[in-house]
Amino acid sequence: MKQPVILSLHSSQRYEEQEAEELELVTEGTMEFRDGGWDISYVETELTGLEGVTTTFRVEKDQLTLRRTGQLQSEMVFRLGYSHDSLYQMPFGALLMTVETTSLFYDIVPDGGSIDLCYRVTIENTQAGMIEYHMDIRAK
Repeated sequence: MKQPVILSLHSSQRYEEQEAEELELVTEGTMEFRDGGWDISYVETELTGLEGVTTTFRVEKDQLTLRRTGQLQSEMVFRLGYSHDSLYQMPFGALLMTVETTSLFYDIVPDGGSIDLCYRVTIENTQAGMIEYHMDIRAK
């Protein structure tokens, strides 16, 4: 059963030769345990530049999958020592994106938890930068 949660997200994106872009967001979402893993979902806002997109973090043993649906379609799989190729589909076209997980930690329990993720991004075979996520989840 889906339960309402409050999500506190902090992300940092570092691109070649540029200062890091920091984003802090507190939003409502849902959390559900199904098929042996946790789904944590929320709807993006204008603040993130992805208004109307639904983002879901699927947390399973030794793996995290980030799915985006709506105006943007993507699925990125994060596992230590693993890189994942996928298409990042936007209204104007698609880009080949590769993510390489450098660190992954999560601790999810029925009333909340946290996720820490750091990964390298390569877009169309060109190194694009590093992204770090920290998410705190608490029951509403």
